[in-house]
Amino acid sequence: MTPTTPAFTRTHRAPLIHRADLPFAHSERSTLGIEWELQLVDRDSLDLRQCAADILRLVGQDPNIHGEMMLNTVELVSGARHTVAECIEDIALAYGRLLPVVDPLRVQLASAGTHPFADPLVQKVTDAERYARLVDRTRLWGHQMLIFGTHVHVGIEDRSKVLPILSALLTRTAHLQCLSASSPFWAGDSTGYADNRAMMFQQLPTAGAPHQLGSWEELEGFVGDMVHTGVIEDFTEVRWDVRPSPRLGTIEVRSCDAATNLTELAGIAALTQCLVEDFSRRLDRGEELDALPPWYVNENKWRSARYGMDAILITDSSGTEELVTDTVERMLTELAPVAADLGCETELESVRATLEAGASYQRQLAAATAASSNEAAMRLLLEEVRAGRPLTPAEVTALVADGISPAPATPARPSRNRRR
Repeated sequence: MTPTTPAFTRTHRAPLIHRADLPFAHSERSTLGIEWELQLVDRDSLDLRQCAADILRLVGQDPNIHGEMMLNTVELVSGARHTVAECIEDIALAYGRLLPVVDPLRVQLASAGTHPFADPLVQKVTDAERYARLVDRTRLWGHQMLIFGTHVHVGIEDRSKVLPILSALLTRTAHLQCLSASSPFWAGDSTGYADNRAMMFQQLPTAGAPHQLGSWEELEGFVGDMVHTGVIEDFTEVRWDVRPSPRLGTIEVRSCDAATNLTELAGIAALTQCLVEDFSRRLDRGEELDALPPWYVNENKWRSARYGMDAILITDSSGTEELVTDTVERMLTELAPVAADLGCETELESVRATLEAGASYQRQLAAATAASSNEAAMRLLLEEVRAGRPLTPAEVTALVADGISPAPATPARPSRNRRR
């Protein structure tokens, strides 16, 4: 039986005149890779530093350390691995290799969806043709991409599964967005949003919620049309929240803000891997996967960006609504057997650390409010990457009271023995 997406996603269209060939690479089922974007923070001012080019030159060729669009960013990437723990090991080791490079420059490493007070209009773009083309087309919005994300790739062994799983994931990507929300500030102001990064990123013409297409051929037609009309050069310039990655043979979930620590990074990766594997098993059993109409997908994205962990989200095509934390609690229980099979039980359970401490946007706002300064939120981010876990409300209060300015250190890795 060939998996199909729900009928509402299939619309009549003209013949695929401009169809682009999109070969889907072989990838072992439910293997994964993680990408984590880091901020380059000045040790003295706590503002961003535009020194990625210098750092990458000093690092040399490193498969786990990459540049990004902005010169205030470096990206750590894992290899293609079987377990979340192996991916986190890759990233932690790469982080450790960066420290002796950035320390003499008086640069510290931290992460979150946005910086608590940096000015987006003074940031510099990496000198590369693809970025220059993007900024030339998008102008002010392109210049303001002062955002940092977490991307998770999960291997799909059969191309016919990709689009049904993509649509099914859209019933839960808003939950991932809430858990990872870490961008309440923009240019020093509190935005009233948990995830302002989502609001900013969707200003790019090919970003935002994906089109739910009924067949791979229809996807190839979409890409061909976009290339023919000059919207994109190739499929990598389609920047959907969830997208196929034909070159790698994966589905890539890109809707999450950058995690502030390795424990939450591992939790988001484990939840993503388990969701994809669960949907794949349902297809193997001949089930049709549920999918949300586009108007529900868009509404969920806005609700999660605005309300974060207090969002009431639409969970199925029937329009059922539920508080995000209630759905996540149930997901953790239902996915536990899948996590056991994938070897990520501890990492999936670590999602409870976010449920207990609050998401990063809540912790940042608490620190900034207590200190009457967004610098306190930045100090919190530096402390959390060092601790390797989210700080509890009591620890946030103590951090603000003590005025701690943490020294750079290799981040602690998630405990493999953590329990609720």
